[in-house]
Amino acid sequence: MSIVRFGRLGAVVLAAAFFSAPASAQLIRIMSGPQGGSWYPLAGAIQGIVEKNIPGTNVQVAPGAGISNVLGVQNNKAEMGFGNSVSTYDGVRGEDPFKQKTDNVCHIATLYFQYFHVVVLADAGVTTGADLKGKALTTQQKGNTGEQMTRDFLKVYGLDYSKLRKVNFGSYTDSVEQLKDGHSQVFTLITTVPASAVMDLASARNIRVLDLSDIKFKELQKINKGYDQRIIKAGSYPKQDKDIQTIGTWTHLMMRCSTPEDLVYKVTKALAANTETLGNVVAAVKGLTAKELAIDVGVPYHPGARRFYREAKVL
Repeated sequence: MSIVRFGRLGAVVLAAAFFSAPASAQLIRIMSGPQGGSWYPLAGAIQGIVEKNIPGTNVQVAPGAGISNVLGVQNNKAEMGFGNSVSTYDGVRGEDPFKQKTDNVCHIATLYFQYFHVVVLADAGVTTGADLKGKALTTQQKGNTGEQMTRDFLKVYGLDYSKLRKVNFGSYTDSVEQLKDGHSQVFTLITTVPASAVMDLASARNIRVLDLSDIKFKELQKINKGYDQRIIKAGSYPKQDKDIQTIGTWTHLMMRCSTPEDLVYKVTKALAANTETLGNVVAAVKGLTAKELAIDVGVPYHPGARRFYREAKVL
């Protein structure tokens, strides 16, 4: 047998071994976020935790996004995915942008909170959401969770895009430039605090982050149970001299409801025992407790996750 032929045969044998190995293992595909964001490295950390603590598992990480991850888990393109609670909750109900109920999507763990910001130029004459009528707004692309939350925010003030002067959809960078140039007066986004995009804008223009009243929060919860209320503490942004009340969404982990209960139980238990590892990747996860992992985000718990949280006496 020639060396070349032997080499080819060896390559075939190795390839067959490589592709057949995962077949005997429990495959867990995780849909995360875009490379450069926080979800992608967190998924890598989860990959290490699961493979180390649950023998026989093979975890594969892929990029994704909040809404597409819900669809991926529902349609069996992944066993696990990162999500924004408000979008996942809309999927469970079959509300826009979802065409039907995502009845195979279950909640397993809550990770950290993202804050909804309504940032306005200080000289725009805007002090409440009602003042946005006739203003120029910039937000994320349609279908993103931040854009969805913007529509809900406008709705509780009796507004929609048609009642604004202009609406632009794009990246955070584009939105910041539009406000710097005066082409837009309002910028909406969801992120952690302090948001680098908002800090960038504040370095060039005087801004205000709008406050949301308790009444409007309750109206938003009627629209979507996934919303929660939080405070952006005074001093988070330049010239912010008081606390700002706002809404937000939880970053959480979901798994297919049809995933075996025992496997999900083990995954949830492994995550709860290794939150320090997750916190080393994303600061917002630091100090996460089992009780916080078990926070209800309006999405049905997977029976395996519920079993662990009840055993841990946090649910």
